[in-house]
Amino acid sequence: MQAATMNSSTPVSSHAPSASMAAIARRQNLQDGVFHRLTQAFSLLVLLALGGIIVSLFINAWPSFAKFGVRFLWYVEWDIVKGEFGAAIAIVGTVISAGLAMLIAVPLAFGIALFLTETCPVWLRRPLGVAIELLAAVPSIIYGMFGLFVFAPVFADYVQAPLQSVLGGMPLVGWMFGGAVNGLGIMAAAIILAFMVLPFIAAVMRDVFEITPAILRESAYGLGCTTWEVVRKVVLPYTQKGVIGGVMLGMGRALGETMAVTFVIGNANRLPTSLFSPGTSIASVLANEFGEAEGLHFNTLFALGFLLFAITFVVLALAKWMINRAERSKGN
Repeated sequence: MQAATMNSSTPVSSHAPSASMAAIARRQNLQDGVFHRLTQAFSLLVLLALGGIIVSLFINAWPSFAKFGVRFLWYVEWDIVKGEFGAAIAIVGTVISAGLAMLIAVPLAFGIALFLTETCPVWLRRPLGVAIELLAAVPSIIYGMFGLFVFAPVFADYVQAPLQSVLGGMPLVGWMFGGAVNGLGIMAAAIILAFMVLPFIAAVMRDVFEITPAILRESAYGLGCTTWEVVRKVVLPYTQKGVIGGVMLGMGRALGETMAVTFVIGNANRLPTSLFSPGTSIASVLANEFGEAEGLHFNTLFALGFLLFAITFVVLALAKWMINRAERSKGN
């Protein structure tokens, strides 16, 4: 009797684990499917938001594009009363100020990241890195106030005036140092922008430098390489993508910065004739005039916003092209 009972229960016990495993597999497949669809929805939401921004900018900017056409890009007139607008002055100011800012910020950021990862004492590495990252948390309005009330007077008295007196009369380069000595202008905006984007670039460079395998560094040092040779021949080739990405992150911030630039660039609707002359940028024009714009003026500001987006897109596309070209050259 007992044996019969055991025999009858044996098939039930053998099927129970398989049924349990099948239920677990179905539950895991359901969880994976939900997780996949959820993350996909997040990604599509970002693309949808980006597409909505582009479409809304273009729709609102179309009246200006339809009236001025392609000449809107190089037309320098900006007359609200007559309804004549051109983007050339704002584009030139944006590109020059951001370009000068990157020329200042990238070498400084590279030196900071190199010091923190290669030569900095261990006890100083963490507090110095945190202090640099905290600069990224400072609001742009604070940078603007600092630039207008603290930096501009010092820059005028101790940089602009000496440079203008020494180099202003020289041939070929003298024109670069003309203009009013008041601390405001394209160069002042570029310096403030440089210190704003510096922590972003330095933080990215430091992080990518740190992921270089220690065995590569130790092997290079074992062969007798100096610190600079290790960085140039080992660290930089290994982290090239990350370094370019950090630079492009800073470039995007510099192109779109608004309040800090508005405080110190001078806000003059004319083409800059020197490093110290006042100018304007797309972001500063939007900040200064959007509140009172109407009609075609309103549409033109949207057109400037669309152009700023296009400039940023071109910069990022060039960065991607540079990365792909470098990867292909390595393969060859």
